[in-house]
Amino acid sequence: MESPKHAGDIAVAVSQAYGVDTMFTLSGGHVFPLYDGAVHRDMRILDVRHEQSAVFAAEATARLTRRPGLAVLTAGPGVTNGVSGVATAHFNGSPLVVLGGRAPRSRWGSGALQEMDHPPLFEPITKLAFTGAGADSIGQDVETAFRTALAPHRGPVFLDVYMDDLFAPSADFDAQTLTPSPLEPDTDALAGIARLIAEAERPLLVFGSDVWMDRAEEAARDFAEEWRLPVVPNGQGRGILPSGHDLLVTRARGLAFGQADLVIVVGTPLDFRLGYGWFGGKDGAPLSRVVHIVDAPSQLATHIGLAGSAAGDLSVTLWGLAAACRDAGVNPKAYEPWKDRLAETAAAAIASDAPLLESDADPIHPMRIYGELNRLLDDDAVVIGDGGDFVSYAGKYVEPRRPGNWLDPGPYGCLGTGLGYSIAARLARPSSQVVLLLGDGAAGFSLMDVDTLVRHRLPVVMICGNNGIWGLEKHPMQLLYGYDVAAELQPQCRYDQVVTALGGGGELVTSPDEIGPALRRAFDSGVPYLVNIATDPQIAYPRNTTGV
Repeated sequence: MESPKHAGDIAVAVSQAYGVDTMFTLSGGHVFPLYDGAVHRDMRILDVRHEQSAVFAAEATARLTRRPGLAVLTAGPGVTNGVSGVATAHFNGSPLVVLGGRAPRSRWGSGALQEMDHPPLFEPITKLAFTGAGADSIGQDVETAFRTALAPHRGPVFLDVYMDDLFAPSADFDAQTLTPSPLEPDTDALAGIARLIAEAERPLLVFGSDVWMDRAEEAARDFAEEWRLPVVPNGQGRGILPSGHDLLVTRARGLAFGQADLVIVVGTPLDFRLGYGWFGGKDGAPLSRVVHIVDAPSQLATHIGLAGSAAGDLSVTLWGLAAACRDAGVNPKAYEPWKDRLAETAAAAIASDAPLLESDADPIHPMRIYGELNRLLDDDAVVIGDGGDFVSYAGKYVEPRRPGNWLDPGPYGCLGTGLGYSIAARLARPSSQVVLLLGDGAAGFSLMDVDTLVRHRLPVVMICGNNGIWGLEKHPMQLLYGYDVAAELQPQCRYDQVVTALGGGGELVTSPDEIGPALRRAFDSGVPYLVNIATDPQIAYPRNTTGV
């Protein structure tokens, strides 16, 4: 006679019904039944060296595959170590489920090891944070977690379960995995937006991460191409129009944002990355009218006045807006001179980059690294950024050729995402190049998880821009005070030797002519490999915003 299933079995079965194939975790006794359930049901268990990396890996899995990610954290410090990862998922709108262990119900209140009421910590940064009702309800509780995480607007859910409930027998549960019905946008709102486009002389489209997450990349590209609208991408909106597309005007971003008379922002908040939604006003131009299109009403901007807005499934919304543009008589020739001006400005900016992308400066100019890297990247390469100034250069000079192949921490700006994101990327895209761009400051948060890459045989090329400082802080402090504190790191610190000590490969590069050969060795190595490149600490990324 088959032994009764325990609650851990049921939790894993429901997770699999929602498309989960990997459990990211760091070993802990409070969650042993979940491991046992994964073994019984042949779910991959990928264990890391710090719980933050487990949550970041699960979040990146959600962002790359557009299926929910699963992290399992043991009670107390295991759970609290995952808080920053959950906050990152919250700001990125990532469908993440975190299952936490919890001290036994039978000992609750008597001071058991790692006894803590976790859900209140997560309430501000999740769609739902709750404690399981018992072994008999585990299937329903886990289904509620996944269904909530996936419903528009997507986001993280935290569920913890008493340890003795997890070990207890539990009946089978038939997960329904119902797909939410697409949210239909208001047709009158779309008609109003179409009229704004028909009136515009200098329109601009901005595509953000939710376009990718909502599986609307084809609808977005079709809309831009049909109406010949110039596009500036944001976050995972990068790659929706591939590098070299005639409508992609990223390198004319300043002119586009400064002189547009209509900016249509699709699938991203009007936050600091987009000047808080204030466009126009440059060189005598009036302020732009702003349209905000999002996947759920909760995401609409409320801090500025909008000329138009729509909320709904982004594919349905963009298809509907295209139809409304036809009805409104939108004529792309009316703004063709603007589109051509942006394209010419972008081309000129790209041409002006060449000297620094080929720079022979010693110490190394960070742009030279990207000149070398761009020659080696495949069309389907996944590029991950984890850092400040060094990764800002990547955002400017690495243009993805496909959607869904760019990952950075997003608007929360949490350093330390890189190793977890790399783990997820190698699993999600096994045949693609995976490149992690690390600032030397960011490297200190998670480099120990190279051990995870090595143990699980996950080759990743890591490139560390090592300027020996906290560049994002040192240069502004110098500007403000004439001095800086708490902004120095070890010059040419041997992060590459950390990687080799953990079983990977690596080398230090101090000469610009060695960058290309070192990168080729990294790509050819077949192991986790860090190219540690000493860059000029005097060079600061020329940013226009500090995010405050």
